Amino acid sequence: MQEQILIRISGKDRIGLTAEIMTILAKYDAQILDIGQADIHSTLSLGILIRIDESASGEVMKELLFKTTELGVTIGFEPVSDEDYEAWAGRQGRNRYILTAIGRSLSASQIQAATNMIAAYGLNIDAIKRLTGRMSIMHPELNVRACVEFSIRGTLEDKAGLQKQLMQLSAETGIDFSFQKDDMYRRMRRLICFDMDSTLIQTECIDELAERAGVGDKVREITARAMRGEIDFKESFTERVALLKGLDVSVMQDIAEHLPITEGTDRLMSVLKTCGYKIAILSGGFTYFGEYLQRRYNIDYVYANELEIDDNGKLTGRYVGEVVDGRRKADLLKLIAQTEKVNLAQTIAVGDGANDLPMLSEAGLGIAFHAKPRVVKSAKQSLSTIGLDGILYFLGFKDSHLGEQGRLL
Repeated sequence: MQEQILIRISGKDRIGLTAEIMTILAKYDAQILDIGQADIHSTLSLGILIRIDESASGEVMKELLFKTTELGVTIGFEPVSDEDYEAWAGRQGRNRYILTAIGRSLSASQIQAATNMIAAYGLNIDAIKRLTGRMSIMHPELNVRACVEFSIRGTLEDKAGLQKQLMQLSAETGIDFSFQKDDMYRRMRRLICFDMDSTLIQTECIDELAERAGVGDKVREITARAMRGEIDFKESFTERVALLKGLDVSVMQDIAEHLPITEGTDRLMSVLKTCGYKIAILSGGFTYFGEYLQRRYNIDYVYANELEIDDNGKLTGRYVGEVVDGRRKADLLKLIAQTEKVNLAQTIAVGDGANDLPMLSEAGLGIAFHAKPRVVKSAKQSLSTIGLDGILYFLGFKDSHLGEQGRLL
């Protein structure tokens, strides 16, 4: 006859501890049904579920007790019946999800709010791991982000409802959440499409041009209304471009060379390129600035709007070709995915304005980045508390995998 025994070990971690435990279990030909280990501040928590002959279980527990006493850790044993094991094993096939919580720091009250919501939807937390490095107490400025990832299992009847409540909770608690099904596509993202203005860069290029043309206030007012979704993007774009008539094209180079790059962009781009992602800019802004960023970050695709220039090097107040509006962005995302032979579930879209909503909806992972209230309200994932490299945590990267410059270790 065989029986199941759950072994729990805790205490000060040390090199070789797990190996020594396994040496004893191997001696008695124990079968490992499940195993899990966590390490918090050099304190070990190890769980092992074994199946073993009843005739050997007493000797196994005795040897383990002697060994753990020698190692200075505590051990506990719990018998698991065949019925309890079968019931537990049957639950393992349920859907799995990943909840990522990100902020400048994380408090117990914020984690409480998130875990309460998980429980309210009948979901169980299987594992919790920290993706960011540990903060310095003496020099807190050295690590200005905190991220925890929850592995969750259960049957979820209303995923859209949970995501909506998480977005509301984000606004109330000041941390960001990403809730994703833990399937093969989450681990195999291959294409990421960015809005440019107020996403990759911390400005609207048309506003910068308008300042040089002396019509800044007029253009900013139209831009703000368009980003809030109060007026049609194409109509607003035509009005704003018309106000730039007569501006010398030479000012565009100076603006490009002084673009305020969004926090975390350098680190994010380095990791994405190292990992083989295809990167696209899909912008309602202008091609000139998109191509400048393309050269800087080795971006694969740029689709934006082309300003018409007369023979004297002046802007005519018109544009050339089709306007890249919200619908066009979504179509381009699908087109690039098709060209790269990437399933839509493997795509990511990142943007801040109302005209980004169509592509955020089409992508497998749509992220509203420091977005307008209307966009956050409609988005499934939002990132507002830290820089653009926070996207790496939504993809499951850990700081321990990354060097100082964002290079994989």
